Amino acid sequence: MSKKNNQDKLLIFALGGVGEIGKNMYCIQYGNDIVVVDSGLKFPEEEMLGIDVVIPDISYLLENRDKVRAILLTHGHEDHIGGLPYVLKQLNVPIYGTKLTLGLVENKLKEAGLLGDTKRHLINEDTELTFGTIKASFFRTNHSIPDSVGVCLETPEGNVVHTGDFKFDHTPVNDQFADLQRMAEIGSRGVLALLSDSTNAERAGYTPSESNIGKEFESLFRSAKQRVVVATFASNVHRIQQVINAAAETRRKMTVIGRSMVNVVNIASELGYLNIPEGMLIEPEEVNKLPADRVVILSTGSQGEPMSALTRMARSTHRKVDILPGDTVIIAATPIPGNERYVGRTVDELMRLGAYVIYGPGSVSGVHVSGHGSQEELKLMLNLMRPEYFIPIHGEYRMLRHHGWLGESVGIPKENIFLLDNGDTVEIQGGVARKAGKIPAGNVLIDGLGVGDVGNIVLRDRKLLSQDGILVVVVTLSKQDGTIMSGPDIISRGFVYVRESEGLLEEANRIVTSTLHKLMNENVNEWASLKTNVKDALGRFLYEQTKRRPMILPIIMEV
Repeated sequence: MSKKNNQDKLLIFALGGVGEIGKNMYCIQYGNDIVVVDSGLKFPEEEMLGIDVVIPDISYLLENRDKVRAILLTHGHEDHIGGLPYVLKQLNVPIYGTKLTLGLVENKLKEAGLLGDTKRHLINEDTELTFGTIKASFFRTNHSIPDSVGVCLETPEGNVVHTGDFKFDHTPVNDQFADLQRMAEIGSRGVLALLSDSTNAERAGYTPSESNIGKEFESLFRSAKQRVVVATFASNVHRIQQVINAAAETRRKMTVIGRSMVNVVNIASELGYLNIPEGMLIEPEEVNKLPADRVVILSTGSQGEPMSALTRMARSTHRKVDILPGDTVIIAATPIPGNERYVGRTVDELMRLGAYVIYGPGSVSGVHVSGHGSQEELKLMLNLMRPEYFIPIHGEYRMLRHHGWLGESVGIPKENIFLLDNGDTVEIQGGVARKAGKIPAGNVLIDGLGVGDVGNIVLRDRKLLSQDGILVVVVTLSKQDGTIMSGPDIISRGFVYVRESEGLLEEANRIVTSTLHKLMNENVNEWASLKTNVKDALGRFLYEQTKRRPMILPIIMEV
């Protein structure tokens, strides 16, 4: 390891993942070496009209691209790997991940046409890597997807541990036990700073084991008189295995629908993470040929997403599968905050079709458990690691705050706990940590093929259009003497219904004409001021008449 330079300090910061759920990206920098942990995306908030996904702003990494050594991936969930296709286009650095994580990433890179250009390295819990002054090692954790790991980064200042997403499941479905021994070993060597998952920091007690769900699935499958439809997150490979096991026990065949679900089942079974009995899988077209009590349909759509397989079945618009009266639909996931309305709507539609739906708080204890540790598990991690400094990550502010209090309750001094926003840096030099400056961090919005070309101004315009509509005013002026040759023509969309508002639009026409005449008499002929004046006069009039502010677009042409 290279010698410690007196000027060098350790910087820890998040480009995404604190103060929010999603787009996780954490950076550890020592001197000229930067190691990035995870590169996720998040789904847009309601006011982000027309946006597909949101990724972190990586301008700091692009400015320091020669220092970025690697992106280490803790596991294969979208909020940890979904940003890679966008990030690697601008910042081509090697990526390191476990077998299943890389399998899921390769699928994404293939779709983005980046597979050939990206260096991918397979790691496991025994891998040790060196990136200049930073050494990386890994430890196995439990989560709702196999092959999840935490990361220990050894720097000249001390060890920084990133837990990844974790819970302590002592009876995991796939026998991948969390490596408590290694965690304790890392703790006994000394941990300078711990970055730990805060998702369930508000929830008391322990998160139940995933294996509890298997028994519940089996009894539901047995009691269902007809077909069973199970909707869950495509990436929850353990839950998928439980569905397969229950189907095998109750002698049902299974079909998989929904693009992301089909992808994950294919990749996970190819890599040996799903054990599917020979002859169990059938094509969706074969469902109607089998007796109704011999079929399980595994589907996406546990969040009521408009285009997902379950939502399309609920609306009877799915090409291959219909919901029939008496079918049992199990929604094996809790709604992500903000999605409750969509899930409620899907449940309503399924019930209208005569399905028996198992969902929500009353039943969810049986068919869903979280992949994240509750308070007692978070305390266990803090006690295993015994860090000098503690940085709660991965959660909205209230979750980070609760996690901070848990840190205090196990004896970490209040002044050694840092609650960060994206872009805040913690600087550690000579063993002393302080909150230092801010670096650029924010949301980069993806709309279709455009990355970052939709900003606040475009979103504001979309909001305006969605609320009050648009008026386009077209006028043709003569080049010679500036008189109006044709128009003004007013086109309205989403503002008022033209046939019922002829009087209003005729008056608007008169206002545009008189404004233009007035300006020409004053010899004002720059287009910019003509447009501004027309906009202002028309805007004032329309607001007085309708109390609405449509977007006004004057188009002036010269002939």
